[in-house]
Amino acid sequence: MNNAHEQGSQWRIYMFQARYFVFSRTLARLAHTIAFAAILIGAATASAAGLLSPADGAIPPLTIKDHHVNVLIQDEYAITEVEQSFFNPHPTDLEAIYSFPIPENAAVAEFTMWIDGKPIIGEVMKKEEAKNVYTKEKEAGRDAGLTEQDGHKTFDISVYPVRAGKETRIRIVYMQALKTDHGVASYLYPLEEGGVDEEKLRFWSTNPEVAGAFSFDLKLRSASAVEAVRLPAHPAAIITQAGPGEWGVHLDNQGPMAQSQEGAGAGKVAPATSFRLDKDIVVYYRLPASLPPSVSLVAYKPSPEKPGVFMMTLTPGDDLKPIPAGADWIFVLDLSGSMEGKYGALAEGVAQAITRMRDGDRFRIIAFNQAAWEITKGYTPATEANRRAYIDTVKAQTPGGSTNLFDGLTLGLTHLDADRPCAIILVTDGEANVGETSQRAFVELARKKDVRLYTFVMGNSANRPLLEALTEASGGFSMAVSNSDDIIGKILVAKSKVTHQALNNATLKITGVKAAELTPAKIGAVYRGQRLTLFGRYFGGGKAQVELSGKVGAEARSYKTAFDFPETSAENPELERLWALARITEMKREIDNFGPNPDLKTGIEDLAVEYGLVTDYTSMVVVGEEVFKKLGIDRKNLARRDIELAAAQSRSNSAPRDRRVDSASPMFTGSQASVNSSGAGGAGAVDGIYLLTLLFMAALALFKKGWNLGRV
Repeated sequence: MNNAHEQGSQWRIYMFQARYFVFSRTLARLAHTIAFAAILIGAATASAAGLLSPADGAIPPLTIKDHHVNVLIQDEYAITEVEQSFFNPHPTDLEAIYSFPIPENAAVAEFTMWIDGKPIIGEVMKKEEAKNVYTKEKEAGRDAGLTEQDGHKTFDISVYPVRAGKETRIRIVYMQALKTDHGVASYLYPLEEGGVDEEKLRFWSTNPEVAGAFSFDLKLRSASAVEAVRLPAHPAAIITQAGPGEWGVHLDNQGPMAQSQEGAGAGKVAPATSFRLDKDIVVYYRLPASLPPSVSLVAYKPSPEKPGVFMMTLTPGDDLKPIPAGADWIFVLDLSGSMEGKYGALAEGVAQAITRMRDGDRFRIIAFNQAAWEITKGYTPATEANRRAYIDTVKAQTPGGSTNLFDGLTLGLTHLDADRPCAIILVTDGEANVGETSQRAFVELARKKDVRLYTFVMGNSANRPLLEALTEASGGFSMAVSNSDDIIGKILVAKSKVTHQALNNATLKITGVKAAELTPAKIGAVYRGQRLTLFGRYFGGGKAQVELSGKVGAEARSYKTAFDFPETSAENPELERLWALARITEMKREIDNFGPNPDLKTGIEDLAVEYGLVTDYTSMVVVGEEVFKKLGIDRKNLARRDIELAAAQSRSNSAPRDRRVDSASPMFTGSQASVNSSGAGGAGAVDGIYLLTLLFMAALALFKKGWNLGRV
């Protein structure tokens, strides 16, 4: 199959096979109705990546002349290269500030700026030092660039000067490990800014339009066959296949197959048009369901004497059973002023969920703005009369006031019935701004209750650090969601997780080879269909014994294998950055959870400078080569990029390698889980896909531990 239409048809056939299927057009209409709702902290708005200029119009806007994206996916991680040029149509030199959402688990490896026609790669420094270098060069009228991280929200790139009547060209390269769930992997190029930073939005206006050429090219190189590739939000994409595991995706705004912003269908002709950076590009690819469960290893160790780094991927077999049905439902609804214009759609979603409850179910409804209160009078039986009465009550509420998220969640967590399974669904569209707002307090709240936390995070710039910290504290899982995602696929994957047992208190043990600084340090729970990815350092090489252990209910389980760690391997130097980023993420979480820690901050700075990473505490600065030399700035990142580019070129000249290492001693048995495999939809804890639709589009679910995690 060599076109997008045929790929979409195959994907739809696959989805129809899944149990509990709900007609896709109904879901699509629901998605359009409530797509702007955010889950927990992330708000999906029309805000986009783009140039920023003061909202008062004091500085004239610049133009994004060209925007080109090249993505390579191989060895279970992606390298994304973004090159763009800014044009200044005004008679004076100006500063360009470009902002784009932080991709999930992404390590910025390169910021290049063309100075006097030559590309200059940036170096990472402590944040204050980098800012000072940029400011001094700017004040002196010399070329300089700076990439900073704005907390969990965006990467902000400052470039000076964009000469009057001329262009300035930059390049950003970032790397990220990809997630595969139920045999389906996905890549997201984030363009929807997220709109959660109200202060920033008040100060800046955004120009997200590419006036000239836009292109997006993705190359997928897999040692395993890939059955299908799909872009649900971009049906005009050109999809090609060069081999069983080699695929290509192309989008542009030039020529007869230009990507229409009005959604031209596959095979239709769309006129060449300017391209707006306000819609995420999501690419799915599906692996064969016949693939066995496995362990794969990618390592980088250029010298026998020095430590190496590795990325280990575990894909368990489908041995987690469905769990019994039954539930209490607690809705915690945001009635703050930011819900004005949105609350009607969210109330309708809650109404649909309540309507489809079964006899014997119960529900509570909590509301909050600057305070929290209960609309129902305790647990209410889901009789037809009660459903009808409280649906009307919910729809009659009027949003207003600020957002005390902590008090709303606290009230929702009261009076839990230990004898019944329970789901708490929190519906909100913004960050907490009054009352308790610290991450530490939210984590402590989650730990006080015997609950699992499941987060469905919609939109970029969401507070992923908070969501992931809550997930870790409760042993639950998080799932990122974009408006460009395939809705039914996300729902089926989520449904499979919450309706089946999990491997709880999971730990990974490596013996025979000295391994250290494994991340994540705490695995927690492993859910059905989940592919587990871990990074670590190792010393020496040779045969290692690897054991994954945990409990399913009261039953102890252990999965074992043995394989060799290479003494040397020079193929994948990018792993050093990915390992360092994983370590930094865990260290930063400790700071967010427990407060400032000078030692951890220093550790983050040291790792980030050594491995060339932009973080909360470090930035990447570009100046002229003579300035780097004058300031005594070591060109570590330039040397690292030379090594990475040489390795990438070498990989491109050979076929992708099969990274499985447990063929001789399989760690798991059976087959991998998929949404259409046996039991995927089984008798589950959620009655009807509408509840999961609500969960997916507008909710945080906290389930009692003893219900769906095999601890009954």
